Amino acid sequence: MLIKSAKFVISNTDIEKCPQPVYPEYAFIGRSNVGKSSLLNMLVNIKGLAKTSVKPGKTRLINHFIINEQWYLVDLPGYGYAKVSKKEKELWQKTIGNYIYKRKNLLSLFVLIDPCIPPQPLDMEFMLQLGENRVPFAIVFTKADKLTPFILEKNIESYKELMLGDWTELPPCFVISSPKKTGRDEILQYIAETNKLFRKLT
Repeated sequence: MLIKSAKFVISNTDIEKCPQPVYPEYAFIGRSNVGKSSLLNMLVNIKGLAKTSVKPGKTRLINHFIINEQWYLVDLPGYGYAKVSKKEKELWQKTIGNYIYKRKNLLSLFVLIDPCIPPQPLDMEFMLQLGENRVPFAIVFTKADKLTPFILEKNIESYKELMLGDWTELPPCFVISSPKKTGRDEILQYIAETNKLFRKLT
């Protein structure tokens, strides 16, 4: 898929204020500081489309971008660690939940995982909830350039083995490196193929 245009549309915390669901939609989510903004900028090849920060919890809104005037890319607030109040964390959880479980044109949620650290209970629980609620999602292992190929493969296999304790079949998995643009074509091809399903449904 060739990215010809990527434009910001709207930011909000209310699903009712999201753009009309006339285009297929793909959202990206992960624990704070997993490399989400870097991945989004790499995918659309526009530096600064999504704001990057060394401070966890930068994204606090549902951010919609229209890509090629054909599909929406959505930057969701991260989950997990962030230096904010309990009340604000609860608001984030409600915002994320309402979007993920109610957004009709969401064709796939990309869950970002850092393979540099051991499997985190928060990630595993989140993906299990997605499965139980039949939310279509794919796993994106980020920061592939931070590990040797052998360690990277070993850590990813550990994740998959752990998931197979609860799953009979794993969701699609991608391995990316934002600096090297590894995995970019694979994700964009997956989106292009999935877009065809949206056209058939509509």
